[in-house]
Amino acid sequence: MSSSESEPLILYVPGLLPKPEAGIHRDALLRCLLEGMRRVDPKMANDFEARQHCFDIVSWTYDFYGEHRDFDIDRPAIDRLLAQTEPTERDVAEAVSWQRRLLRSVYKAGDLLPFLIPRLANEKLEVHLRDLRRYTRNNRDIAEHTRRLLKVPLESAAAAGRPILLIGHSMGSVIAFDALWQLSRREHKPVFIDLFMTMGSPLGQRFIQDRLLGAKDLGERRYPANIDRWINIAAVGELTALDRDLKNDFQPMLDYGLLTEIIDHEIFTWYRLKGALNVHAEYGYLVNEVTARVLRDWWRDYR
Repeated sequence: MSSSESEPLILYVPGLLPKPEAGIHRDALLRCLLEGMRRVDPKMANDFEARQHCFDIVSWTYDFYGEHRDFDIDRPAIDRLLAQTEPTERDVAEAVSWQRRLLRSVYKAGDLLPFLIPRLANEKLEVHLRDLRRYTRNNRDIAEHTRRLLKVPLESAAAAGRPILLIGHSMGSVIAFDALWQLSRREHKPVFIDLFMTMGSPLGQRFIQDRLLGAKDLGERRYPANIDRWINIAAVGELTALDRDLKNDFQPMLDYGLLTEIIDHEIFTWYRLKGALNVHAEYGYLVNEVTARVLRDWWRDYR
């Protein structure tokens, strides 16, 4: 096996909604990741930048939506994000505002009492639920196709003996969880994830948990058996990661010995699109110091 084959792999799975073309999207994500890492460890950032081929993304959204997002919409916001090194007082105030806390409470009520969702849903939430149902119902085999897009690079990396850090943002964390369950429980493939990192994940929602692959199984078979460590990062003010702590939800994975640890981190993000704070944005997560330290530590261990 050549040294390049055994190099670490950081694989990123984005969430719902159309994304820019794959190459443009990857470059934007990598730019944020590198800037965050550079702020905490310039030496490791330079090392990673020299081996940036070790970072890849699973571009599933074009097949799901049939369109790409115009990156020019996001470009100025990303530039402003990277020019700022921490959240401002205004960013923090908006993230913890009573309006956002009230909306979180409403969404949590809908998660606990699903019959309320049609009464609570606004246009944005209705679109989100429509896309989520399309995935969970596997309409026209779209969910299976999406998971295959992820499983192919995972199996290739595993066959080459490459250590894997798998990142799932938002719905990408659900797709990753389902794919890992299939690989370990149904297909019995020798794929092992050294670190599973979730960002802005809805995996704490009962609505999602009831629809995960394996949800109807008993005991440890409900969960993937191919993850060593799990680190979850959630932003204050999140309306997708309604439950910012996943350790309590997935404690059985620790009890069964399927994981060595689950760690939850809470952060503030400051990505603004056209002036509006979006704490859920993937770019804001990747440039954050907490995310950067997790990535730096993992990369340093394998380098």
